[in-house]
Amino acid sequence: MTSNHAAFTGSIPEIYDAHLGPYLFEFSARDLAERVKDRITPESRILEVACGTGISTYHLRKALPSNIHITATDLNPAMLDFAKNRHEDLPGVTFEVADALSLSFNNHDFDAVICQFGIMFFPDKYKGLAEMTRTLKPGGILAFNVWDSLEKNKSAAIAHTIISSFFENDPPQFLTTPFGFHDTDHIKNLLVQTGLENIAFQAVSEIIDVHDAAHLARGYVEGNPGVIEINERGTVEAGAITLAIADMLEKTFGPPPLGIEFHEIIFTATKPLKNET
Repeated sequence: MTSNHAAFTGSIPEIYDAHLGPYLFEFSARDLAERVKDRITPESRILEVACGTGISTYHLRKALPSNIHITATDLNPAMLDFAKNRHEDLPGVTFEVADALSLSFNNHDFDAVICQFGIMFFPDKYKGLAEMTRTLKPGGILAFNVWDSLEKNKSAAIAHTIISSFFENDPPQFLTTPFGFHDTDHIKNLLVQTGLENIAFQAVSEIIDVHDAAHLARGYVEGNPGVIEINERGTVEAGAITLAIADMLEKTFGPPPLGIEFHEIIFTATKPLKNET
């Protein structure tokens, strides 16, 4: 699986974890873990796809019994190395590099497959979902979340607009990727095509207090592969864009702490008990 929008390399993992993690990922990771814990039996084997810096891995480990093993995977070695170093003391967790479009695991290996905000980056969404389904045991659960639209996630929309305003031609488009896969009918159809059943989804929102607008703004600029696009163009410093985003965030949401609402969609589905794939 190759895409510049999936290239979380260099200093990106550290900035992603520090500047986006507290606002975009912590609540969602806790929420996703709580939703699956009662649907997983003791001694289950869990696969996490696109674990990033391990934020969701950490909350899964906290929520699940200690005898449940978690295999946490990511395409990017830099993200995985950060996760390993950050969470090296987590018991019962194995970190592995893996391409979500070509998982190395056997059919029916896992009782649950979890993916936090990763599917949006798959070049082939159906293939990624089919691979996760393949590794599920019959009766196993797939649980994942995706971001709702830029229109609903106003802070991200502000960041995208400000970033684009600095480039008259060919503006960086990274933020349209994580916030561009939210058509629930389309996603449900993909899940049906993979052979899953009991498909359910729920739109969820949470207001997060942001005590430093510039802290979040730096995450939107430098905590993702969009900074590669910015640096390649070479016409403006990332810091100048960060300051402009921070200023607009405060104008929009008020002085710190800024109460910023984030919108996501959570999907769950199960693999039929009789399934040959």
